[in-house]
Amino acid sequence: MDIVLLLKAAVMGVVEGLTEFLPISSTGHLILAGALLGFDDEKAKVFDIAIQTGAIFAVVLVYWKKISSTVVALPSQRMARRFALNVLIAFLPAVVLGLLFGKFIKAHLFTPSVVGSTFIVGGLIILWAEGWGRRHALNGTEGAADVHPNDEARILNVESMTPLDALKVGLVQCLAMIPGTSRSGATIIGGMLLGLSRKAATDFSFYLAIPTLIGAGAYSLYKERALLSLADAPVFAVGLVFSFLSAWVCVRWLLRYIASHSFIPFAWYRIVFGIVVLGTAGSGWVTWAA
Repeated sequence: MDIVLLLKAAVMGVVEGLTEFLPISSTGHLILAGALLGFDDEKAKVFDIAIQTGAIFAVVLVYWKKISSTVVALPSQRMARRFALNVLIAFLPAVVLGLLFGKFIKAHLFTPSVVGSTFIVGGLIILWAEGWGRRHALNGTEGAADVHPNDEARILNVESMTPLDALKVGLVQCLAMIPGTSRSGATIIGGMLLGLSRKAATDFSFYLAIPTLIGAGAYSLYKERALLSLADAPVFAVGLVFSFLSAWVCVRWLLRYIASHSFIPFAWYRIVFGIVVLGTAGSGWVTWAA
């Protein structure tokens, strides 16, 4: 058994778990980490997608009470059925557009200029969104210096979302097909701009991640099954375990963080990281390819 390869898998799992649910794009970080570790061949690219399932298990664990109660209540409670329907509605645009444009995006948009520029543009959008939210919250509120951005959101929890709200968030999620955008960033910030509170947008982003990432992982494994063998199982298992553990820590931390903080630090991080992408690509240090 190759211990070095298992260590690389563990590092990649940690990177995936820590970045998947933050608005900073796990794809960009996995590309950089893979390049630095020499873990970037075709099989490694399948690994990067497959270990997202480990991160999703962390979300299921953190939200287990809500998920299990919803499943139990589906036959009898309209609210539970509407919630499940909303998640399905939000999931479908990514399925349709992914099947239609996935190959084109992978062939033409995984370039240093696109990835780096998207990081920077995404950071600027977060800065704008947070600034807009703060101005909206303070509008007409005398001396409200401590008002938290997005406090006056139209939708305060996921149960209040309509199917149309879910469809809008699902369409926004499709922006994450552009490398460097960040699925969580698109859905959380997009949700906030669409009228969801910071907590509701974050919660719905996590719920929507369950079918989206499990579906992407299963599809990738099936499509690239010829590349894999039973000998790869330990490497994938290590990646899944470390992705799960780091994502579990990250999700719990993020839910506490958003209670009293904005996403502005992530915006500046994205801008700096975008500059790093462009700089490392220009110097030839990292090959930023799909």
